Amino acid sequence: MNVVLREDVEKLGKRGETVKVADGYGRNYLIPKKLAYHATPGNLKVIEHEKRAKDLRDAKVRHDHEKTAAVISGFTFTIPMKVGENDALFGTVTSQVIADLLAGKGFEIDKRRIELQEPIRTLGTHTVPIRMHKDVTAHVSIDVVKEQ
Repeated sequence: MNVVLREDVEKLGKRGETVKVADGYGRNYLIPKKLAYHATPGNLKVIEHEKRAKDLRDAKVRHDHEKTAAVISGFTFTIPMKVGENDALFGTVTSQVIADLLAGKGFEIDKRRIELQEPIRTLGTHTVPIRMHKDVTAHVSIDVVKEQ
């Protein structure tokens, strides 16, 4: 059975592609879940229309995220932390702490979008990437200083 994919399907193909699948897979899974249409000339036109509409929506969302990323990239946050001997921090700066700082500035960013490899455990200035969109990343400067 030939079907045209409405959405990206892992290990099968991208949106708009015509693929050959087993009859049962197409009839019992792809079509009922609205992941694909039968590959007919009329459905190919519908898919092209859906693809253009989705591309326009994605472009608008990306543009909005780019504007937000430009604003966020200008921020530098100073975080005072208690330190012990040899300037070892008591505690760490986590993605939740950074998300709370951004929320204080009016930006609701999910902590899972903040790409810290591991929590910040040292004094100094650190650049933290924030994934706003699959193609847009903002970079926030975090300055960890001794608490007075």
